[in-house]
Order: sequence, then C-alpha cells, then structure tokens
Amino acid sequence: MEDTNIKEFLSYLKKYIPIYILVATLALLGTFFYDKKIKTPIYSSTAKVVLVQQNENATTSTSAALNDYNVNQKLASTYTEIAKSDLVLNQVISELKMDTTAKALSNNITVATVEGTTILTITVKNTSAEDATIIANKIAEVFTREITDIYKLDNVSMLDEAKIVNTPVNNTLTRDLIIAGFLAIFGVTALAFLIFCLDDTVKHTQDIEASFGVPIAGKIIDGSSKKRKKGGRKNISKIISDELIVEDQPKSVVSESIKNLRTNLQFTSVDKDLKTILLTSSNASEGKSYIAANLAVSFVQADKRVLLVDCDLRKGRVHKIFGLPNAFGLSNLLADDLSNSYRYIQKTNIKGLDVLTRGTYPPNPSELLSSKKNAALIDRLKSQYDIIIFDGTPSNGLADSIVMSTLVDEVLIVAHDSVTTNSALAETKASLDKVNAKIAGIVLNRVNRKGNGRYYYYYYGDKKHDRHS
Repeated sequence: MEDTNIKEFLSYLKKYIPIYILVATLALLGTFFYDKKIKTPIYSSTAKVVLVQQNENATTSTSAALNDYNVNQKLASTYTEIAKSDLVLNQVISELKMDTTAKALSNNITVATVEGTTILTITVKNTSAEDATIIANKIAEVFTREITDIYKLDNVSMLDEAKIVNTPVNNTLTRDLIIAGFLAIFGVTALAFLIFCLDDTVKHTQDIEASFGVPIAGKIIDGSSKKRKKGGRKNISKIISDELIVEDQPKSVVSESIKNLRTNLQFTSVDKDLKTILLTSSNASEGKSYIAANLAVSFVQADKRVLLVDCDLRKGRVHKIFGLPNAFGLSNLLADDLSNSYRYIQKTNIKGLDVLTRGTYPPNPSELLSSKKNAALIDRLKSQYDIIIFDGTPSNGLADSIVMSTLVDEVLIVAHDSVTTNSALAETKASLDKVNAKIAGIVLNRVNRKGNGRYYYYYYGDKKHDRHS
C-alpha cells in the first residue's frame, strides 16, 4: 500500500473510534466476567524426590559416587515415564479411592527433572488445592516404592513433600484483559481494512483526477451537523430554508467552500463568457440541488444577476428550498409562448436571484428538454441574466441532464464524498463524454472536515491537492 493510502486508511479509521470503544469495552467486560464468574480455578502442588544412592554403610570412593550420579541423570527420563505410568497412577487411584482413570489423571500431572541435578519434580493440578497436594505426595510415595522394586535399589527418596497452595495457577485476569483488548483492536482494524479495500466510493482527490481525467472543481465541507448560531444574520427571518447556508452564514466554512467553487468556475472562463452551468450527479441524494441553490446565492453575492432553473422535471425540489409555489414552472413555460417567460419566473427574498421552478410534471421530460423551444428559451434567458444555473436530474438512468449538457457552457458533476461509487461516476462521465459535454469538474459534496486533517482551499488546476477519506 502506498504511503498516501496508509495515511488515508489511518484517517479512515477515525470513523471507527466509537466501534473500537464499544468492542473493546464488551471484550474487557466479557473477559472479566468469564475469569471471575465462569472460569474454574485450578490449584497446583509439587512434590520433589531425589535420585541418590541410599547406603548408610557405604564406603564408596568419590569416583564411584560420581559414576552413580551420572547413571541416575541418564535414567531421569526413564524415571519420568515411570512416575506417569499406569502402574503408578492406578495404585494412586486405588489407594486414594479416586473416581477417575490413569489417562485422565496423567493429563493433570507434570513430571520433570531439575536441570543439572538428579531431582525429580511431580506437579499435580486440580480444582481443589488440598486434593492436588494429597495426589502429588501419593504419586511420590508410590513412585519411590516402585523404583525400589523395579531396580532393587534404594536410590530414590522424598526431598520435599507437596504443600497446599491456595493461589490458583490460572489466575490470569491481567493477561487475559490485555489479550482481549488487543484482539478487539486487531479485529476492528482488520474489519475496517477489509471494508476500506473493498470500498469503491470516491474519496481520494488524486485518484479521481487520475482515473477520470477530470479536475476537482470544489470540495463542499459537510455542514449537516452544524447548528445555526444564535443571533445569526439580521435578515435571518427572510431565509426560507436551512439549506441556504451561503445566505444565512456567509462566513462559515461551508459557505467559503461554495464561494471557492464559484471562484474555480470563474477561472475556467477567463477567455470565454460563462453564462450557463448545469449541475448533475450520478444518483439521487448526492446534494446537487443544495449546491445549485447555494452556488446561485454566491454568484448573487458577487454582484451577478442570477437565474436558478429547476430542470429536473420529475422530482425537482428547488421550489421547496426557496419556499416558492410550483403550480407553474419550466414545463408549463415550454408549453406556452416564450415571450410569457416573465409569468413563470419568480423572484426570491434574495435580491438579484430569480427562480424558475420545474412546474407541472410532464409525460415527456426528455423530449421537452431536447426540444428546439428549450434551446431558444435558454438563448432568450441568457440575454436577461449574467449567470443561469440549471439544477438537472441524475445522469445514470435518465437522459434529461445528458440532453441539457449540450445546451450549456459548463457541466458540474456532484459526487457525495465516500458515498458515490467510482463505477457510478465513471458511467456519468462516459455518458457526458458521448455528447461532448464541457465538464468543468467534479464537486465533492459533504467532505468530512475532520477527516481532512487540515483544511485549505486550492485554485482550479493546482496539482497539490489535499487528500480526503
């Protein structure tokens, strides 16, 4: 993974912080409950025997004693097997009247030699500390007796008897909590990485430009969680919709990002007169109408006379944003004499901004928009306004905006950051390319400001863009 993508992934993980907290909390609580309430405590007790030649009357030389020591060391592995053998364990079970088998008992016994010595340790684990002690001592006793019988030598004796230890050997709460926390973090990170790799949504500026050959004309910061400041503007009572951020809160970050989009568009038309702009998107609910309305207001603030036309004759909602009636609009005008356009264009509470709503839903939207009458209407309106912004339909599955794109100076494609898929965007771009539409760029809407790490604006055509998750 490239370094930039690693940074993107780390930024992407921020959205999983609540999940990290939830999963880690559940894992830690579950582990604590299991260790304290469910897990059975296990106790351990150890007896020690030593392998030496027991001969009180012996007059052996030092070399003979050393030879006996070496022999006993070599026999240590044999003694270990004998201590856990059925021969020994069956006698232990019989003498202690235990309700178990030699195989089952063997699973709870560890026999080992202390390195560099002839000392044998017999460790028994049991759910009872007392039982573990009794069993360990009994095994040592039976083992000593059997070795004497097998080898006819008295070379094994008890060194330390097993003692009761009341501290469970499986009291690993701290370790278990650490492991649970680590697994929770690793699990959520792995899941997030998988989703990140499979995520086909648009979210990387450079990836979009490289993949589609279209610049990012603007990034509209997500202001959906921002609350209206108390006091606000003096003319706040005139604001019809909370969506008109540029009019309501002209100094906000969201408003500045809209104005930045306006500036970028003006840079694209330095050598030509930009009069008509169409906004389209790949799918519905990507913020097209929201951006169109606010972009229109931003042009008004730049001393332009602006007309906002709702050419989504099916589900357009510009009239709702501005609180205007929709009994008559574009569809009705196209069925009337164009000289009567003044009857259908409505003024708004924002001086310099007029709106032509979609009007009555017609049976043939695409045919109306592709008509010569619509082209004539656009030419007529261009003589009356400095800027005309057309709020179009989504392009995937509908021909309306594809038709309109051939009648305007520039087209903006609105994409919902981290929601619109690359495949959907590619389909929109391909549809517009087929009719030689003049695509000014892609507008990334609802960009997560926190996810950007830092926020700044860039001019159209700048190669050093910040990255977004």
